Amino acid sequence: MEALTRTHVPGTMKLFSGKVRDVYRADDAHLVIVATDRISAFDHVFPNGIPGKGILLNSISNLWFSKISFVKNHIIETDYTRFPEPFRRCDFLKDRAVLVRKAERIDFECVARGYIIGSGWKDYQNTGKVCGIALPSGLKMGQELPAPIFTPAIKASSGHDENVSFEYMRKKMDPNIADRLGELTLQIYEFARDILKKAGIILADTKFEFGMLNNEILLIDEVLTPDSSRFWDAEKYQLGTSPVSFDKQFIRDYLDTTSWDKNSPPPPLPDEIVEKTQEKYLEMFTRIKSALS
Repeated sequence: MEALTRTHVPGTMKLFSGKVRDVYRADDAHLVIVATDRISAFDHVFPNGIPGKGILLNSISNLWFSKISFVKNHIIETDYTRFPEPFRRCDFLKDRAVLVRKAERIDFECVARGYIIGSGWKDYQNTGKVCGIALPSGLKMGQELPAPIFTPAIKASSGHDENVSFEYMRKKMDPNIADRLGELTLQIYEFARDILKKAGIILADTKFEFGMLNNEILLIDEVLTPDSSRFWDAEKYQLGTSPVSFDKQFIRDYLDTTSWDKNSPPPPLPDEIVEKTQEKYLEMFTRIKSALS
């Protein structure tokens, strides 16, 4: 299987190409979102993709969308043969595309953290807080927090996610909606955390995107995938270290051993890194599917 890194649907309008997903207009009220095999790290998309990654991401998201019943989502159809023309004639969309309701995206990423790691760990080391939330002193890298916390983020001009306080978020939008987003984010996190725990997976943190349609909050984009979440192998979890993960951290760790400066165009990933990443995504899909069945 070759990696699908570019898509084209004749006779349609591609609205957007992100780091992974291509978004097409279906009609005034609907979009088709295609998960490609592109992979990014440190805000750069690599020239070679991970074969089948988009199918796995899309399949994982669809599993979670079908199980999370306490908030509405944007999914209309997952079978491309039932999409409107001309999408239903594009076989490459099989298992990697969804037809969705077009919502007004809320410009905050909604992040739930159950463990202290990543940018949260860096903030904590510097300030004793994460996004303005004071945490107990003496926490170690990778330690579980006393309770999960909601830490919104925005896209800064450089493209990096920038952590902001919940108070900042409430000032920038309807505070009642902000409060509800915080509640939903933690509710989804706790729901998934408890399911994954049975499968030997620790859900360290995850991020969601939401939209508004007819004054109602919708869960959109992707949900609880290795691209949007930090999954750890519970058997190999060790406090005080960066735990063995099923997500893109594997690629980030590899890149830290190279001479790439993370600013210039990235080099192709070596075959062995591509294969290992493919294995991690496949294992994550298999374990999530088992946990949700």
